[in-house]
Amino acid sequence: MLVELLILFGAVAGGLVSGLTGFGTGLTVLALWLMVIPPTVAAPLVVICSVVAQLQTLPSAWGMIDWRRIWPFLLGGLIGIPVGTELLGNIGTVEFKAVIGILLLGYCSLMLTRRTAPKVKLGGRWMNGIVGVGGGILGGFAGLSGILPSVWATLKHWSKDEARSIFQTFNLTVLAVSGISMTVQGFLTLDVAKLSLFALPGTIFGAWLGRRLYGRLSDEQFNRTVLVLLMLAGASLIVTSIHR
Repeated sequence: MLVELLILFGAVAGGLVSGLTGFGTGLTVLALWLMVIPPTVAAPLVVICSVVAQLQTLPSAWGMIDWRRIWPFLLGGLIGIPVGTELLGNIGTVEFKAVIGILLLGYCSLMLTRRTAPKVKLGGRWMNGIVGVGGGILGGFAGLSGILPSVWATLKHWSKDEARSIFQTFNLTVLAVSGISMTVQGFLTLDVAKLSLFALPGTIFGAWLGRRLYGRLSDEQFNRTVLVLLMLAGASLIVTSIHR
């Protein structure tokens, strides 16, 4: 039952983070889940839980969505998904976790130590599309579609509602299509289905709790929460890549 308990605990934590920020299921759970299940099982399970959490909280974020801003992210994400899914069977888990972890830890540590984060003024829809491509690749590979859009949102100094609307819409779209792509390629196995029976109840409860906490955060608190989440996820990925 150790595996099932870790799956349930991770799902609660991942659902809470997703309900709070609009992304982060994969960032929260992968470091824990990869200790007990292989990436080819963990990645589709992350996608399933992410989609459920996003659908659960989407109605409350629907009115925040600016479709003129979000469509380049979505188009780029759809382009990147098949690339990420193809990489799923060809890249070592340890190396992947180490690289992503180092990048996240370095970036977030820098941003949290600055009194004011730098604001990027350059880059309109074309840059949003490039960020979307990168998010799609990471989403198709490991359900980590939220990393690049969240970093981009902090650099653009978007409000918490602006940032969340992008995270929510982008992640739901990318991860839903990633799930279809994984299904076609045979990654949604019986093992994934069995573990989802433990993961989905935790995800639903966690997302409900996270959405209730969201309304209590200011824009600055929201941005710092996102950075802390990314930093902790980076540290966890590095630790688990060392102690394999």
